[in-house]
Amino acid sequence: MSQPTTAPDPAAGADTAAPPEGAEPSARQRRDFRRFMASHVCNELGSSITYVALPLTAVLTLHASAWEAGVLAAAENAAFLLLGLPAGAWVDRLRRRDVMIAADLARAVLLTVVPVAWLLDADSMPLLYTVALLLGCARLFGDVADQSYLPTLVGQSRLIEGNSRLETVRSGAEVAGPGVAGFFVQLLGPAGTLAGQAVTSLTSVALLGRIEAREERPAPRPAGHGGLWQEIREGLQHVLRHRVLRVLALGTASVNLCLSGIFALETLFLTRTVGLPPAAVGWILTTAALGSVLAALVTRRLSRRVGAARLTWLSLLVTMPFGLLLPLAGPGWRVGLFVLGVLVQSAGVTTYNICQVAYRQAVCPPHLLGRMTATMRFLVWGVLPVSGLLAGALGELAGVRTALWILTAGLAATPLVLLCSPLRRMRDFDAAPAQ
Repeated sequence: MSQPTTAPDPAAGADTAAPPEGAEPSARQRRDFRRFMASHVCNELGSSITYVALPLTAVLTLHASAWEAGVLAAAENAAFLLLGLPAGAWVDRLRRRDVMIAADLARAVLLTVVPVAWLLDADSMPLLYTVALLLGCARLFGDVADQSYLPTLVGQSRLIEGNSRLETVRSGAEVAGPGVAGFFVQLLGPAGTLAGQAVTSLTSVALLGRIEAREERPAPRPAGHGGLWQEIREGLQHVLRHRVLRVLALGTASVNLCLSGIFALETLFLTRTVGLPPAAVGWILTTAALGSVLAALVTRRLSRRVGAARLTWLSLLVTMPFGLLLPLAGPGWRVGLFVLGVLVQSAGVTTYNICQVAYRQAVCPPHLLGRMTATMRFLVWGVLPVSGLLAGALGELAGVRTALWILTAGLAATPLVLLCSPLRRMRDFDAAPAQ
């Protein structure tokens, strides 16, 4: 199918488009990108605090079991399985910045529900499941629009640079997030901590609203167009018929299946098995963000020296076995084993993500970006609800530490998917789509 044309936005100025390949961005474009990054700071800081505060609400306030912690993790990610494919088609029909603003507003409302319920003595695990599910829906639409919007701001030639900067911002926010969350959970309680996160979402709305670049309006659908399911099929076909995207989807899904299970159990493991207070849990989880920061700072240089395709699989091969240190953690100095494992593992995942996301954005036609992103999210994040339930079941049946052994062993084996693919023979990603 030919690429649909788009009608220009009359409100857009001459300086609103992404810079031509090789050209330096204008002052307005640099301002817009800074505002875009600042909105990322707000969202990622808020998300990393919520990532700690929501399960601590379940564990400390509602005394959740391992199974309930797994169900909560599944609810947070269920949107990617339930709505992942149609989300891309819907985003491609809308201006992507408008979608990001709507997602931020939804998050602001949802983050006030738990503290209000706590004040009314109406909090419960079903309520947490519902809030987690709806927060996941907002995250899905916001993330699909976000990744589809970046090429509009930076252009094709600066995608690795743009993704690296955003990853640095995200990781920097996560450095502070878990530690801040642990501190405020201990000071104000989990519900009080969640109440403050609505402010970060509203700040993100204000920053996105100040971006001066205006997107082109999506073209009206031609007569006889197959509708939503035809658009979903186009996104699926683009990913599944592309030999590199297909492998990246399978490899990333394998990593996420194991990693999300670890995330579902780590708060429970550190508080009940290792015996740490909430503030210490927050600071320990901060080490993951430190690994991401370091990786984001060096990935661009490494990709030039090693090759982006080679770095994609090499980053996982070298770092994922360090996850086996996590279940060895215990009181005293053995907590350091958990810290080291999380630090190295997080660095590897960040490097992998920067390389593969930049490639996906570069090879995808602009009119398919939303659907390609949503299709990849459906394939690679659709496993997350399954992972949460699996982790919860393993924790109940075999114990939390044994469940971590199983999940980290699976994570160490995930690079084999990429090694048995065309990526192993490539130094750099080929510029043309590989069918």
